[in-house]
Amino acid sequence: MTSEAAFPANFLWGAATSAYQIEGQPLADGAGPSIWHRFAHTPGRVANGDTGDLACDHYRRFEEDVALMADLGLGAYRFSVAWGRVLPEGRGSVNAKGLDFYRRLVDALLERGIAPMITLYHWDLPAALHDRGGWLNPDSPAWFADYAQVLFRALDDRVPLWVTINEPWVVTVPGYLDGELAPGHRDPFEAPRVAHHLLLAHAEAVAAYRSLGGRHRIGLAVNLEPQHPASPTPENQAAARRRDAFINRWFLDPLYLGRYPAELATIFGAAWPEFADADLARIRSTSDSVLGGSLGTGCATDFIGVNYYSRGLVRADPNTQPLGAIRISPENAPRTTMGWEVYPPGLTETLLWIKEHYGNPPTYITENGAAFDDPPPADGLVPDPERVDYLRAHLRAAHAALEQGADLRGYFVWSLFDNFEWAQGYSQRFGLIRVDPPNQARILKASARFYQNVIRANGV
Repeated sequence: MTSEAAFPANFLWGAATSAYQIEGQPLADGAGPSIWHRFAHTPGRVANGDTGDLACDHYRRFEEDVALMADLGLGAYRFSVAWGRVLPEGRGSVNAKGLDFYRRLVDALLERGIAPMITLYHWDLPAALHDRGGWLNPDSPAWFADYAQVLFRALDDRVPLWVTINEPWVVTVPGYLDGELAPGHRDPFEAPRVAHHLLLAHAEAVAAYRSLGGRHRIGLAVNLEPQHPASPTPENQAAARRRDAFINRWFLDPLYLGRYPAELATIFGAAWPEFADADLARIRSTSDSVLGGSLGTGCATDFIGVNYYSRGLVRADPNTQPLGAIRISPENAPRTTMGWEVYPPGLTETLLWIKEHYGNPPTYITENGAAFDDPPPADGLVPDPERVDYLRAHLRAAHAALEQGADLRGYFVWSLFDNFEWAQGYSQRFGLIRVDPPNQARILKASARFYQNVIRANGV
């Protein structure tokens, strides 16, 4: 089969999920509750009062789900571990039944030739740790490293790719600044401290991985979007630069350059603390070899995971604090049901920006996908042409970055299943596979068959 856009022979094709969004049974077999279990059970926090109590019931149906992955030809599956399943109190005694679930899942994947990519933290902090201050506690990086070591010891012999933390910006801003996601805080003095502790947690987990003789790759997944001024006025250009620092550079500059963007101190004002040079040195990736694409023992990350959905079109707005900028949607632009503009060129731009600003580190697209109002199934398949078009355009955008020298190693669709979309509950469908919580039937979408063909052809 001839491909218009052929990918490298070793390119990794996968799909992604997260624990609270698909597993269901959040308290089964001795698991401890998470902040998301609490948040979802708080009236008014989640659309329609939805919770993750059932979700996709993956905890009980994982073997069926792995068979579906194999049918699609996935080379890799990115999933997260629910910290509270493994350590119900966040620390201390390991819950053997919870850890065994992930052992069985990894084994099932490997039996089907699917490489596991494990995300250690996808937003579901154990409630017991939140009661001790959560990510505001200076001890939280050590808590995270201790938890990570449990997983490394149990699974590193079979897991080739590890992600420490998914989207620390989302943990920080909607979680502690805007209050839209768990734990629902609204405090500008908390957000910078949380972000710093998350970066230290990443660094401590990587250090623990190295100390245990970890044999594979470990990285961080960040949500990125290019920031474009809504018009060429100086005010809008400055607003776009602030938003770029606030979203894109907040977590990558410390990791690769050893410093926070200067704009953050201006954005947060008195709420921005002084951070110890030793902390920034701990966070920074200092190995020249990793920037050249090979492993180095002194580096803080082996790869960057890029979660890309859209761009930011930015207008100055002094009434929107602390940023003084607002994201707007261009008129007549195609949008997903999340309200996000469909903008494939932004993926090329993002990958090339990483290449130019951070020395072209190895990169995976760890999330890319779209929510649309899918029609009901017809003849056993859900027709979702909008999602097919979205994926096709973004895969071509990824290929364009490869052609221009970006060190892109793989692509993971978000998401494998329709699932619990956080504060949106079950109102948003991102999946390649339709799942309705009441009946749990798995129904493939046209986009799943499209992606299956992409994998077979190794190209678009």
